[in-house]
Amino acid sequence: MLQRIQTIFLAITIIGMGVFLSFPIWTKIAVDGIQKADLTALKLTHQLNAVQSDVQPLYYFIILAILVALVSAYAIFSFKNRTLQSALCAVNSILLTVIIGLVIYFTYYSTAKLFDAGNPGEYGIGFYGLVAAMLSNVFANRFIRKDEKTVQQSNRFR
Repeated sequence: MLQRIQTIFLAITIIGMGVFLSFPIWTKIAVDGIQKADLTALKLTHQLNAVQSDVQPLYYFIILAILVALVSAYAIFSFKNRTLQSALCAVNSILLTVIIGLVIYFTYYSTAKLFDAGNPGEYGIGFYGLVAAMLSNVFANRFIRKDEKTVQQSNRFR
């Protein structure tokens, strides 16, 4: 049924992906204040000075985030088949892990050599939306399995 707790957690996963797409994920400002690096779901921007900047588009963040949101939406309406719902949450967990791995790669390895190697930068609201989506997906999968176990136990008693 749609009014179960896993539906709320899957909806939070969709909202978390919206926050991930809409807000900055990571920002790093140089000590001198001239250079700046911003990571969003759309692009990685390295501002060299007031006039020059280097922009690298990141289309795979957008594709993966939309895919996670679509799989979550499909899982919400697959409430009659809890096994499929659980499998969709497992696929979402894999996709979210890939996204988190890519974000960590960009923040620690790809952009560390741009400037100020000792300054790790700051994570933004978009990153925390991603973490919230990951946690809510895990909780949704847990409650789906709990429902399936309850149904199987009630069938055994009949």
